[in-house]
Amino acid sequence: MDLNCVGVFMDRDGTVSKEIGYVNHASRYELLPRTSLAIKKLNQAGIKALLATNQAGVARGYFKEEMIGEVHAKLERLLAQEDAYLDEIYYCHHHPDVGEGKFNKNCNCRKPKPGMLLQGAEEFDLDLNKSYMVGDKISDVETARRVGAKGILVLTGYGRGNYENDRDSWEVKPDYVAEDLHDAVEWILSHLEKRDQ
Repeated sequence: MDLNCVGVFMDRDGTVSKEIGYVNHASRYELLPRTSLAIKKLNQAGIKALLATNQAGVARGYFKEEMIGEVHAKLERLLAQEDAYLDEIYYCHHHPDVGEGKFNKNCNCRKPKPGMLLQGAEEFDLDLNKSYMVGDKISDVETARRVGAKGILVLTGYGRGNYENDRDSWEVKPDYVAEDLHDAVEWILSHLEKRDQ
């Protein structure tokens, strides 16, 4: 299989980084253990590593949009220290019910709507049927399902609590439940190898 057409979309808070609620200052932002190693493995395999994150704190007035850029600059610096990188960062700063002006919008990019994945597929010529979405909420899995991608739930962030308390009521089921992003990437690489046989 040509891995150039494969993308791994990752949620941010609770998946790539620690879940601390709304990140209203870059100093509060910290990667989870093994995140850099996981993303580096994607880089080395030639698989696109893409962030897809809802950031409605802007619409809610908790911080200005510039803060998202500052946090993502820190994220990229932290990854670079371990020779890892993201191919692109997508974020949705909209909310359908709160906010003013351009931020108050019923958009197609707020997960579980698939707009960020569709944008990534278009920009990088990805086959979403061969791609993956990793996140700590079942809505991330639902986002994957809407475009035919595989959805992986990580037990970091909100994942473990959601899995233990809510899974019987889920309308969609994860393709895999991973301890963390690194575990998810290991499963993805193994899954791709099996697909190729």
